[in-house]
Amino acid sequence: MATFKLTEALIEQIQGLIEAQQGDALVVLFEDYHFADIAEIIDELSVEEATYLIKLLDSEKTSDILTELDEYLRESILSNLSAQEIASEINELDTDDAADMIADLPQEMVQQVIQSLDDKEHAQDIVDLLRYDEDSAGGLMAKELVKVNENWTVAKCVREMRIQAEHVTRVHSIYVVDDHDVLKGRLSLKDLLTTSTKTHIAEIYIPKVDFVHVNETPEGVARIMSKYDLEAIPVVDEAHRLVGRITIDDIVDVIREEAEKDYQLAAGLSSDVEADDNILDLTKARIPWLFLGLLGGIGAAAIMGGFESLMKDHAMLFFFSPLIAAMAGNVGVQSSAIVVQALASEGLRGTMSQRLLKEVMLSLLNGSLLGGLLLLVTWVWKGNILTSMAISLSLVSVTLFAGIIGTFIPIFLHKRGVDPAIATGPFITTSNDIFGILIYFSIAKLILGI
Repeated sequence: MATFKLTEALIEQIQGLIEAQQGDALVVLFEDYHFADIAEIIDELSVEEATYLIKLLDSEKTSDILTELDEYLRESILSNLSAQEIASEINELDTDDAADMIADLPQEMVQQVIQSLDDKEHAQDIVDLLRYDEDSAGGLMAKELVKVNENWTVAKCVREMRIQAEHVTRVHSIYVVDDHDVLKGRLSLKDLLTTSTKTHIAEIYIPKVDFVHVNETPEGVARIMSKYDLEAIPVVDEAHRLVGRITIDDIVDVIREEAEKDYQLAAGLSSDVEADDNILDLTKARIPWLFLGLLGGIGAAAIMGGFESLMKDHAMLFFFSPLIAAMAGNVGVQSSAIVVQALASEGLRGTMSQRLLKEVMLSLLNGSLLGGLLLLVTWVWKGNILTSMAISLSLVSVTLFAGIIGTFIPIFLHKRGVDPAIATGPFITTSNDIFGILIYFSIAKLILGI
């Protein structure tokens, strides 16, 4: 299969066919395209053009296309469809994707769509999923799975699995439950195929099985599945009853969304935005941190104003103040980024005091190496040993301070239930800029005796 490549010529061709109402030609054109490729095409079309294609193509394909679209575009398309048309799309989806799509609809439309679904069991499963918080394992899971009763024989188990498998797109695991649907373990396909048909499942199932509770966070589910290399994981309720499963494709989406959110926080965006969002939304996301940066700049200027006489007598100090501020911000961001990454993967080991001690040693080493180099450069350049010592010692001190702050703040925020990714952005940079300038001029004043 050739790699799909989206081109302007292809978009223009499709738009021309839509404008000419050449539905048959469009169906033939999209016949061999993967639904993800069609979704990429639709993202480049207007809402009216996208709606035309969704209504034109078969629901078996368009249902998957809709799940791949940008949320805003999907909502716009669905708003142009009737409850019956939406229901035809929902009928083709697994319960988790169906629940996600229905959750985006206006409340008055949700009930109409549910009532229009042909498969009432499918409809009830979707309703069950809608009761869970979307930021939980319950809101992430699908109801489609293969489960067998521990009291069944192998022969009955195979018969029942054939029936269940008709409704499951991909069978990752076979789960074993008791008469009350309590999760007991998992069943090996090899054991099932090599065991007498009269043997009871209770005699051959594997009691050790990884699982998560319905209230587990998506990030928690991602950590467990990543740690144990799982393609799917069962979900249980408070009574340990099997209620669904989460597959790796859903977890990949969670990891991507979390990475995007952390990246935006680190970049100084206060909310989830995209490049195509309107100017007002982009401004709202950026302005809080820009305002913080403005206050930080004013604070740094005020501190420098307090050392005006020092700079008059030693103008060389002024030229190196940007370097000191930049180093403070860089070291702080480096330290916090490493800690945030460790916290996200639960790879942070040791107590806070141990982490701080390690950062002190690392900062002293880096600061001493950089400070020594800076001392040599400034001394050769200007020939003033005292001023060179003041600048170099300030660099060592600022590096040490920034490293400690960059380590402490993310851990502190994490312990308080705040996303530590916020510490890797303008928060750390601005605070270290201010304190870096204060440390710089304070040390200079002390050494130069003014």
